[in-house]
Amino acid sequence: MSEDKLQLKNLTVAEARGRMLSDAARLGVEEVALTDAVGRVLAAPIVADRDQPPFDASAMDGWAIRRADLTPGATFQVVGESAAGRAYAQPVQSGQAVRIFTGAPVPPGADLVVIQENAARDGDTVSFTIDRDPPPSNIRSAGGDFRSGDLLLADGVRIDAWRLSLAAAAGRATLDVARRPRVAILATGDELVPPGASPAPDQIFESGSFSLAALVAAWGGEAIKLKAQADDLEAIARAVEAAEADLIVTVGGASVGDHDLVKPALQTLGLSLRVQTIAVRPGKPTWFGRLGDGRRVLGLPGNPASALVCAELFLRPLLAALTGADPTLAISAGTLTASLPATGPREHWMRAVRAVDAEGRVWVTPFPDQDSSLIGVFARADCLVVRPAGAPPTGAGEVVDLLPLARG
Repeated sequence: MSEDKLQLKNLTVAEARGRMLSDAARLGVEEVALTDAVGRVLAAPIVADRDQPPFDASAMDGWAIRRADLTPGATFQVVGESAAGRAYAQPVQSGQAVRIFTGAPVPPGADLVVIQENAARDGDTVSFTIDRDPPPSNIRSAGGDFRSGDLLLADGVRIDAWRLSLAAAAGRATLDVARRPRVAILATGDELVPPGASPAPDQIFESGSFSLAALVAAWGGEAIKLKAQADDLEAIARAVEAAEADLIVTVGGASVGDHDLVKPALQTLGLSLRVQTIAVRPGKPTWFGRLGDGRRVLGLPGNPASALVCAELFLRPLLAALTGADPTLAISAGTLTASLPATGPREHWMRAVRAVDAEGRVWVTPFPDQDSSLIGVFARADCLVVRPAGAPPTGAGEVVDLLPLARG
């Protein structure tokens, strides 16, 4: 179907997200130092080029001997020492023992490390107490963590502290990662003043762009916070035209009122809509399109809850796709603690809190007031409960889908 015949209004969440992601792909690749890679999306797989550990290593402090020599009353000749980074290279012969420390290479010929607590040294000899039969080897085999040729990290995973450690263990000093999408965020509205200013009685502090900028950074993008603009068509157009970004996110002016000027302003820049409205609560006025120069634009409602819910539903997957990561929402399940009314014609994403009981069950409690202007409710929420359009009333004890929110 051609773009001019596409249905643009009242799309489902899945349909709208599909439109936004239909041609979204990784924007580019850059090399960064390992120390700068946390939070970045890997753009090339990491394959091991050596075993880890590269040798049989002692798991304990103790003595390396031949298992066949360990008999009651046997004594062993101490012939040397193996420490981490300083191996004892000679083969262990029958009746010999090598002092060994955790992480040190096990000498050739030895197949058992007797722990220090079970050893009694007398000058150049040592004897052992056998407290388990057979005693554990206390040896970490070469390649026990990973082997040469193993895929360690796949293209598209986000580097965290644990994956960073794995990349370091594989010897990587630099990593190929996706370029961060540049996201320009523009709040609009005559009623807005910046935090710290002196608002008039009919004005409020602008908050949406601050939270969105923080989310963009957390989700792998580079946030560019533009100066908020009043409801002025030409000023909005100028601000967007000058923004050097891969994606423009506007906050406010998304509906159809006399003061909702964002779409008319961007039409002067060649805006072509792919999504005009979405059958979602909150966030119905959310829209998406492209400017004449190809830049993507995501229009979010001005009400903070609407903007933040739709950022989770659309902005987060879009940033994932633009870095080559998986854009799928991490939906899980929880059991309601209270009943909920029918949803009506729109899919409903409700701010809620979770609790885990002693048996590991997740209980979820939606806030009773879901008004889209309530920032305080969102600040206390740690998940969104999703209910499909046309859902009947739901009772306490029923299982529902939920989207966890990343909270510190």
